[in-house]
Amino acid sequence: PGLMTSTYQKCKNMTIKVGDKLPNATLYEMTESGPSAVSTDDLVSGKKVVLFSVPGAFTPTCSQAHLPGFVQNAAAIKAKGVDTIACISVNDAFVMGAWGDAQDVGDKVRMLADGSGDLAKAMDVELDLVSRGLGVRSARYSMILDDGTVMAFNLEDGGAFEVSSAEKILEQL
Repeated sequence: PGLMTSTYQKCKNMTIKVGDKLPNATLYEMTESGPSAVSTDDLVSGKKVVLFSVPGAFTPTCSQAHLPGFVQNAAAIKAKGVDTIACISVNDAFVMGAWGDAQDVGDKVRMLADGSGDLAKAMDVELDLVSRGLGVRSARYSMILDDGTVMAFNLEDGGAFEVSSAEKILEQL
């Protein structure tokens, strides 16, 4: 384990994988008093967490399939011992809050903004959509974390939506 950790720290731009710790980054969540900082360390420390990331709030696949799947399956996922389900996107907290409201997320899924893509960069899961006018985003993925350690990681290829669904996470829990 020590060798694996030090090797990972020396290698730049190495995509996160099972057995790695989630990098610490500051995300933002919309609250009644405005955007509030959320450290990923605080989010996952001592908890079982399901994180999933989408390329963009209000985009077709993200709004019609990815987020709704986690909202609909939230009770089943939490029944398997998951403390928190969180959706992350390279959008700002205002957009993530509005998208959560539009999708009637309630308290089922935490809507977290990685506005500058810091977490996406640290995990090496950036998705370059500059040619489509969307800038650099996060690839679509889902993961299960136990006290910050990646237990399962489902990274989509490009814009696909095949392996990162709520149903896949339920199979893995």
